[in-house]
Amino acid sequence: MNTRLLSLVLLCAGPSGVLLAQTPSQTRAGTAFERLRALSGHWQGIFAWSGASTASGKLDAEYYVTGNGSALVENLIMGGAPSMTSVYHLDGADLRMTHYCAAQNQPRLMASAVDLDHGQITFSFVDITNLRSPTAGHVDGLDVHFLGPDHVTLRYHFTGNGKDSDELIDLTRKS
Repeated sequence: MNTRLLSLVLLCAGPSGVLLAQTPSQTRAGTAFERLRALSGHWQGIFAWSGASTASGKLDAEYYVTGNGSALVENLIMGGAPSMTSVYHLDGADLRMTHYCAAQNQPRLMASAVDLDHGQITFSFVDITNLRSPTAGHVDGLDVHFLGPDHVTLRYHFTGNGKDSDELIDLTRKS
């Protein structure tokens, strides 16, 4: 075995000789994911667009954990049917999210800032699937703000045709 590799292995080994590694829940992303998983349940709220798009109304949301605890599904429900779905999950030390958009594309985002002391997670655009054209509308960011255990806001950043909009969703827990 290479001497440098052996030295690295011994440095990483604990007193018992077992390699020490951080579990996902010990990382900042893991802690943020645990906070997101606590959203499990039924929510109600309002949405309001600003910028290039303007609309507002009521919506419901449902959060549930799947994949043996490895993913959180968020369904935003309008008119009794899910209109958009997002799936949050860890990818190693990163917190990721794929958004299945009403615009019929799938932007993939990664947490770029986590400030749980202030209850905030910022997701930034990584890439996208099914984008019809380079100027087609799509989500390019998300801010999650935990205002309390039963109150959360989501601010989706949307861009399309050179114009930007934000959709603010304000949710309170029903059950």
